[in-house]
Amino acid sequence: MEPFILNKSEYFVIKEWTEIFPGLLAGFTSKNGGYSINHFSSMNLGLHVKDSSESVRKNRESIAKLLNFPLDTWVGAEQTHEIHIQKVSKADGGKGSAVYEESFNGTDGFFTFEKGLLLTLCYADCVPLYFCHENTGAIGTAHAGWKGTVNGIAREMVKFFKNEGMDLEGLHVVIGPSICNNCYIVDDHVITLIENRLEDIDNKPYNQIGENQYNLDLKQLNKEILIQSGVFEKNIKVSTLCTSCQNDHFFSHRRDKGKTGRMMSFIGWKEDLQA
Repeated sequence: MEPFILNKSEYFVIKEWTEIFPGLLAGFTSKNGGYSINHFSSMNLGLHVKDSSESVRKNRESIAKLLNFPLDTWVGAEQTHEIHIQKVSKADGGKGSAVYEESFNGTDGFFTFEKGLLLTLCYADCVPLYFCHENTGAIGTAHAGWKGTVNGIAREMVKFFKNEGMDLEGLHVVIGPSICNNCYIVDDHVITLIENRLEDIDNKPYNQIGENQYNLDLKQLNKEILIQSGVFEKNIKVSTLCTSCQNDHFFSHRRDKGKTGRMMSFIGWKEDLQA
């Protein structure tokens, strides 16, 4: 069953998590309902893609109002396709929420125990990963492009939870909307890195379609890495939504040949509700 449902035209939410974790808000924005124009029409949330800064600010303020998480409760990242995860607190609220230069440098994941803080990352085909620990309320999110995936950002996040003293039986993960295997073609170089970096995988997340050409399922690859890292398979949900196929909802870097906006993943506990 698809874990994401369209709550409003502007964003999707992880439906099951709203039911089993009262007070938790987790989801993914669409490209609709904003103020940007041309390639960025209309809900572009990327501060770094040469869109009008005024339009992006208005888009972010609009989403903040819809989610009931003011911009000064958001944290944002530079996102360099690496595997650094930043632990954040309420004192970090507002960093990277409206000014890109104030974002956390070299960061592709966030972790926190605290309520009243919205963890945000931007996407246009890469895989958003969402984490929630049912007993402690600890949450995390990670941006996994092919480089981050192969280098193990999913594994790094699982290690983060373990190092903070949490059991993996209580760790729930959702793999969000991103480019599907039919739309994502890579070469021998990427496949060699996958085979060299990963342990034996029962279900190969790629298939060869021609000379030096492979369809790669980044969602499945992240799922396999999560399972290898100790996450219970029953606790992993995977979205079927494709950012490239579904032009009505999403920007896509590949489909739009690099001239496009960005969606945003978000996860945070409402401060006035119990975990």
